[in-house]
Amino acid sequence: MNTPNKLTLLRIILTPIFLLAFTIPAIPYHYLIALILYMAAAWTDYFDGKIARRDNIVTNFGKFTDPLADKMLTTSAFLGFMAMGYCNVWILFVILFREFGVSSIRLLAANQGVVIPANMWGKVKTASMMGFTGFMLFLLSLQQDFGVIPETFPMAILSNVLFGITAALTLISGITYVREGAKIIDFSA
Repeated sequence: MNTPNKLTLLRIILTPIFLLAFTIPAIPYHYLIALILYMAAAWTDYFDGKIARRDNIVTNFGKFTDPLADKMLTTSAFLGFMAMGYCNVWILFVILFREFGVSSIRLLAANQGVVIPANMWGKVKTASMMGFTGFMLFLLSLQQDFGVIPETFPMAILSNVLFGITAALTLISGITYVREGAKIIDFSA
């Protein structure tokens, strides 16, 4: 197994550990620990792609598993935020609806011998998810772990605005995948 694929698998392994740290308040500094784990997992996404392109070792396994690992990581974060009241259920619904739709299109394409890699909108969507999630974890750590941000700060409003932007980008990304898929997939087969 090549290094990019190992990094992708590491992201998958880190995901449940991150969610445990994020959702168990009995762990001291659990938001800080969750932030560190989340950022480590997010960096594996950056490096696996960079190494795969640099060394020309892009594989079908990586093309399929890398976005799956991203979905696992980001979905676990959104579930944690939703459980805490920092992510509206409709935001998560839009994100998951798009993810299942795009995954279905990719599977159909793969069945027809076509691989649909991530496009620019998919990368922007993933960057906003990971960036806004990391930012909110940072703010929660400052507020809950260190008491730097007052309890009166409207954390839920801010997180829902940022995640709402992510949901909008997710919707745009999903529409572009459907349009691209319609051009290259035989839906009658």
